[in-house]
Amino acid sequence: MKILVLGSGAREHAIILALRAEQSEHDIFVAPGNAGIAQDATPVSVDPLDGAAVTAFANEHAIDLVVVGPEAPLVAGVADVLRAHGIPVFGPGKAAAQLEGSKSFAKRIMDAAGVPTGRAVRAAGVAEVEKAFDELGAPYVVKADGLAAGKGVIVTSDRAEALAHAEHYLPAGPVLIEEFLSGPEVSLFFLSDGDTVRALSPAQDFKRALNDDEGPNTGGMGAYSPLPWLDEQFGSEKAFVDEVTRDVALPVIRQLDAEGTPFIGLLYAGLILTHAGVRVIEFNARFGDPETQIVLPRLVTPLSELLFAAASGTLEDQPEPVFSDEVAITVVLASEGYPEAPQTGRPIEGLADAAAVDGVRLVHAATASPDAPGGSLIATGGRVLNVVAVASDFRTARDRAYEAIAKISLDGSHYRTDIAARVAD
Repeated sequence: MKILVLGSGAREHAIILALRAEQSEHDIFVAPGNAGIAQDATPVSVDPLDGAAVTAFANEHAIDLVVVGPEAPLVAGVADVLRAHGIPVFGPGKAAAQLEGSKSFAKRIMDAAGVPTGRAVRAAGVAEVEKAFDELGAPYVVKADGLAAGKGVIVTSDRAEALAHAEHYLPAGPVLIEEFLSGPEVSLFFLSDGDTVRALSPAQDFKRALNDDEGPNTGGMGAYSPLPWLDEQFGSEKAFVDEVTRDVALPVIRQLDAEGTPFIGLLYAGLILTHAGVRVIEFNARFGDPETQIVLPRLVTPLSELLFAAASGTLEDQPEPVFSDEVAITVVLASEGYPEAPQTGRPIEGLADAAAVDGVRLVHAATASPDAPGGSLIATGGRVLNVVAVASDFRTARDRAYEAIAKISLDGSHYRTDIAARVAD
């Protein structure tokens, strides 16, 4: 199959690695990719936000499937242009992508579909924000209504800090003040062809920059899968997945379809397990990062078959995806200053030694080749690399991941040392 993947981060690299791991040979292109991805796919100079350019490339190279990785091309409507030209694409159109592009839209859809979620107040000015704070109380949850690269959310008991966060995003549009929900968080992915859904394996990610969930919110500093502790509350992982499929995924997909905006692609449900039951924190319209990096290595069913079935409207013909019994964790290596002001352009050493650790793969998020040939790769963003480790148990996976990341040298870099500690004890 000829496949074009749009994007340049670790999520896209993880998708490409999963496609490469299949027995069948794929011809994979990536636009634009990064230095690490270039080792596993052919980079092409196509603007992923330009639907006409992506369509022209797909037609010229007889692409069988386009996979849209990040949210920006989805919200820009790239998938709509491709579909209008009869090109199978995994990713929702612009209207359905508002499930991620607008928190207010997502809340309206959840309300119409009867999906359990927390209360929320849309505030367009400081006075409305203050009123919502009084109504919902502390801790305060403030979310930018639009895309914010995973950094538009703050949860704090400091009212002044919460207000400052709201004031930062208000010039770009309204913010949402939400009810604080307490409990463990779970990420669950659903493939959808607009009618049928197929769930992947649950994962948990770590949003705070520092150990013990301290520090600022980030795009994600690590993750692990599966979640053995779900058995305690739900009896089994399957029972949990079945409940979320019934109460969350299917109602949302059916509501969007009824409104004439079918969701074709990856529905990411960010969930919290409260004392009153499962509640939705948010939806994303694409594979999550860094959860993709640890869910896909455990996937036994060929990923290309699932993505193409969703893109072509034949997901009902696919059985439930099968996952291995192995566990996976990922630890993110971040640049100095991330997330507030990451320092870029610094060389990265020790990658070959890290990749040589048993059960470890390196997934590149923000790397580039140096100008001079033969030099080390350089960091180009805040989250630079994912060290992914797979093993038969979490203790071994953690040992492998931290052994590998300790071999990587990036001046000023940092990473959390408590990823998956709870399940490894």
